[in-house]
Amino acid sequence: MKAKKTPMRMCTGCGEMFDKRTLVRVVKSKEGEISLDLTGKKAGRGAYVCKNADCLAKARKKKAFERAFGVKIEDEIYDKMQEEIKSAE
Repeated sequence: MKAKKTPMRMCTGCGEMFDKRTLVRVVKSKEGEISLDLTGKKAGRGAYVCKNADCLAKARKKKAFERAFGVKIEDEIYDKMQEEIKSAE
């Protein structure tokens, strides 16, 4: 029997490849709302980041999510995502 492939995704903060299940998904919904998707099931365009605050800070500095989603992301949204990641650690 063949072993199942594990889906790999790149962290937008550090740029390293990880197993999809170890990362946190950031989602842009059809309405343009940006939020964290801790379940990995929300509908919308997704980008991935490690489950630590340092990688989120790197992605914020590089404006990686803004490039991935094509929209300007407000500081309040980044602050909210920072809190959610810290509580999920």
